This record gives sequence, C-alpha cells and structure tokens, in this order.
Amino acid sequence: MAFQQFRRGALRVAKNYVKRYSDTQAKVRDATSNDPPGPSGIQMNEIIQLSYNWNDFVEIMEMLHKRLNDEGKNWRHVLKSLTVLDYLLHAGSENVVLYFRDNHLYIIKTLKEFQYVDEDGKDCGANIRQKAKDISNLLSDPARLQEERRTWASMRGPMIKGQANRGPDRDEDELREAIGASKKTLAA
Repeated sequence: MAFQQFRRGALRVAKNYVKRYSDTQAKVRDATSNDPPGPSGIQMNEIIQLSYNWNDFVEIMEMLHKRLNDEGKNWRHVLKSLTVLDYLLHAGSENVVLYFRDNHLYIIKTLKEFQYVDEDGKDCGANIRQKAKDISNLLSDPARLQEERRTWASMRGPMIKGQANRGPDRDEDELREAIGASKKTLAA
C-alpha cells in the first residue's frame, strides 16, 4: 500500500513537471490527490497563505475548478477539493468567497447530487453530497459566513504565533477543532 502511494506521488511529480504546473498548482494537486489520506493542515495553511497573492489565487481557483469537475473513480479529487474549499472559505482570501459565490456556486450545488458507488458497493458520494450541501448553505448565507470567518481568524491568530513550536500532528488537531466548530455553528 505504501509503495503504491509512493508510486502515485512520483507519477504526480512527473506529471506536474511535464505539464509545467506551477508550485502553487502542484500544491493544490497534491492536497487534492486521489490518495486516501485527506489534505494535511500544513498543506491547507500553505494554500490559505497563497490565496492572498493574486497570481496564486488564480492558479488555486483554476485547479480547484478542474478537480471539482472530476467524477467516477476520481471521487477523492472532488471530496478533497471541497475540503480545501471549505477551509479557504473560512480562512483564505475574501476573493475565494466572491469567486465561488458569484461564479461557481452552481458547481457546488451540482455536487449535492454526486453519485459514485465503488466495486464493493460503497457509496463514495455521500460525503461529497453532504460537504457540497454544507458549503452551498454557507455561501448562501453571507452573514453566517462572515461570522465564521471572524471566528476562524480569531482562532488562527494565536495558532500562527505558536507555529514555530508545532508539528504536523498539532496542525491536524487544530484542523479537526476548526472543522468541528464550523459544524457546531451549522447545527445551531
């Protein structure tokens, strides 16, 4: 299993080089790969920081747009792209909010109907449908979205100051906490 993931990672690096993807595009491709683990907190934070630079923002949006339109066996591309998008909506550049609300909300709404059942009969689309519904609801409620962005910003301030003393496990814990807080706000 580890060898397969290594092989896929090596193929992704080669494809990034051959297709002349920028570093930003390669980071988004890596975070939204078809490999089983989700994007790491480190990957998410790098993409968030990049979203504040206009050129990087455009490249991130292009790659997310491409990944969100995948289907079938590439369902993880879609799920991970929604995860990255959710994180960007909460903590990335305000341009992400404007871009998806004004231009691409239809893609998210379409994903509420995503269907893919694997060869073992597992419904791989359930998480995509739920995440698309959550993001669609968030984008459709500007006041709630702004409040969640303020909450995340207040949580991220102390996190960023302590980044020098942290490891990857701490990033993952904070990502889970932030997503949990978002879900609690959604349920309220």
